[in-house]
Amino acid sequence: MRTLVAVLAPDGTTLFVNAALEDALGLSRRALRGADFCPLLADPAPLRQALAGVRAQDFAALHFTVELHGARGQLLPVQATASLHEPTGGVLLELWPLHAQARHEREEQLRAQGETHKELIRNLAHEIRNPLGGIRGAAQLLELELPAPALADYTRVIIREADRLQSLVDRLLEPHRHPQHMADVNIHEVCEHVRDLVLAEHPRGLEVVRDYDASIPELRGDRDQLVQVVLNIVRNAAQALQARIAAGDARIELRTRVARQLTLGRQRHRLALLLDVVDNGPGVPPHLQERIFVPLVTGRAEGTGLGLTLAQAFVQRHGGIIECESRPGCTRFGVVLPLATSS
Repeated sequence: MRTLVAVLAPDGTTLFVNAALEDALGLSRRALRGADFCPLLADPAPLRQALAGVRAQDFAALHFTVELHGARGQLLPVQATASLHEPTGGVLLELWPLHAQARHEREEQLRAQGETHKELIRNLAHEIRNPLGGIRGAAQLLELELPAPALADYTRVIIREADRLQSLVDRLLEPHRHPQHMADVNIHEVCEHVRDLVLAEHPRGLEVVRDYDASIPELRGDRDQLVQVVLNIVRNAAQALQARIAAGDARIELRTRVARQLTLGRQRHRLALLLDVVDNGPGVPPHLQERIFVPLVTGRAEGTGLGLTLAQAFVQRHGGIIECESRPGCTRFGVVLPLATSS
């Protein structure tokens, strides 16, 4: 059954859960039986209201939307129906996950956003490149005519800043200017390569934990682009963890799983890769969460706001998507990539 089912006593004690709910929560039936179900919800108030209504026989069934604390630490939105369970006198709780619809809507939004950004970046690059070349050339000619060598410091500043802006434009265009070199890629080899790089940059105070599903087959992709995707996300996490790295308790988890019968880009795939990068940092500020993949949007004064934009562009070129869920103490960037032929 895809429906998540629980039977609760009138006081909220769990009497029964089905296998689908066990999987969603990441908890066994034995661990759940006899425990209060309400703390498993992000907001237990609607369920408590339903339990009180059943005790008072105020309604036959109550419908509400809540969020479950899911198996991987994420919040799982569900549509819930609570009704009287006559054999026990308690509540029959039926839950239908909304994540599939939410993921589809979010994916469509991100893809449309990506196409808009691509066109904007191309136009912006064209408008910036021509005057940049003129500014740099004029500074070089001016340097040759300066009467005092000391004045060349000013022209070198102009040239250096023009080169920096040119480099920024080149990075913006990077995902769209080179063909992909497709081959069979082991995602765990990619993760290990990135892990080694980041631990070399942060030898103390940061723990990078692996939780790999060894059964995941190789995927068809551009290894260099996939390395850049994972590296950009993990480095972003490490930069957000600076305070915890200083305190010695920073943690990043690299987790891989397989999803079955997943729709990506309007195509149904038998198998898909789920690669999660989870950190225990302060979280993405709420005002940035909807714009985290927009070019030049960053929460750091020294950041360029390009790392996640490039990662999303590379993943979309592979037919996938990057998702983000964040709250203080737990931020998850989830890379979803097709593994099998669409069906």
